[in-house]
Amino acid sequence: MSIMDFSGKRVLVIGAGISGRSASEALACHGASVILNDVKNVDAQGEPWNELKADGVQLVFGHQEAALLDNIDIVVPSPVVSPEIPIMKEAAARKLPIWSEVEVACRVTDADILAITGTNGKTTTTTLLGEIMKAAGRETVIGGNIGYGLSLQAEDLPKEDVVVAELSSFQLEFTRTLKAKAAVILNITPDHLDRHHTMEAYVAAKKRIFLNQDKSDFALLNYDDALVRPMEPDMTGTVLWFSTEGEVPVGAFAKDGNLVLRMDGKDTLICKETELKLFGKHNIQNCLAAALMAYVAGAPLPVIRTVLQHFKGVEHRIEPVRTLNGVTYYNDSKGTNTDASIKALAAFPGHLILIAGGYDKLTPLDEFMALAAEKVDTLILIGAATERFAAAAEKAGVKDIRKAGNSMEQAVMLARKLAKPPQNVLLSPACSSYDMYDNYEQRGRVFKGIVNAI
Repeated sequence: MSIMDFSGKRVLVIGAGISGRSASEALACHGASVILNDVKNVDAQGEPWNELKADGVQLVFGHQEAALLDNIDIVVPSPVVSPEIPIMKEAAARKLPIWSEVEVACRVTDADILAITGTNGKTTTTTLLGEIMKAAGRETVIGGNIGYGLSLQAEDLPKEDVVVAELSSFQLEFTRTLKAKAAVILNITPDHLDRHHTMEAYVAAKKRIFLNQDKSDFALLNYDDALVRPMEPDMTGTVLWFSTEGEVPVGAFAKDGNLVLRMDGKDTLICKETELKLFGKHNIQNCLAAALMAYVAGAPLPVIRTVLQHFKGVEHRIEPVRTLNGVTYYNDSKGTNTDASIKALAAFPGHLILIAGGYDKLTPLDEFMALAAEKVDTLILIGAATERFAAAAEKAGVKDIRKAGNSMEQAVMLARKLAKPPQNVLLSPACSSYDMYDNYEQRGRVFKGIVNAI
């Protein structure tokens, strides 16, 4: 798609967070008349607000009535904005085009898009893929659901550049013209059912990452995932597989301690598992997906191998914080759902002091708590999910359950009091953070701050 001129278009952007600000600036720079609205009373002083005002963006904060939609041509909600709030329902009733910020990005860039989604592993895979593409000499930007607005990152990039995009189900559900050169669904497990209501709707949103692909594009599917593997017949791009369980017809797989690339009828060693600095089976999956995607995007195998061997992971994902009196503290604040926390628990041999809880997404807890009963010596619960989590833990046979209210400090200090070698302390909440923090990053940094201050 050619870069679009929005001259004469009136756009309402809903939500003044990173995505909303990014979309507003990109649209204004391409000629649109933009209103940026947030129902909250935002203090619009200093940067980035002065820059938005200089670009002609009108800021309307503290209220959100239907009249804002009058004479509007396009509505761009931020990912966290629910389609079920009144102004979104009114926009749909008026049959106004509703675009995600990712849709805006697709219309202001000519660069190839490498798109990553999945319930878990997105940020690690996106960051790793971005590092590989940079090392391969390709001008690369990283954005999306990773803390950087995609539309501003991707704006006006030429075809020879590449955009590595982490895309959530929220971002994908209002995307229309995305055509990723390569796209991957890493895995799908129950998540965000408070927003999507059914697994069918959640899976359908994820599947939109493959929109508009043709045989010159690549659709990467997890061979081991019961919800992803059956998507193959619906793919319009060239299907490639990845697996941690064994060989695949074409793609990448792990076998006998090796990561192997199978392309053009030939098997090639990517690297050995022991050469990776990441640990846990879920990270083998992330490495396979990133390596395969980088390869079809033109990165040489020696470059892929070198980056894999040196990549140390991302903040907030089983991140070692500090070892104190023989006990290591790990920050896995990015464990915002049960499947992510299951993967974190599985990476350890056992004897964990686990801090969990937060904003409850109401996902099933049986599998998570069954594994906790095996791996966790003491479960410390915080936040709004405490009572439901405690009941599920007791039912599963978790022997020692403690409650720390809404205090991360109380939870950490209790863990400090209890933990003895060979135990480790792991923050892996299996919940969102919104009951106590702005986001999982803030939660993780609070945890690290308390641990480092001991």
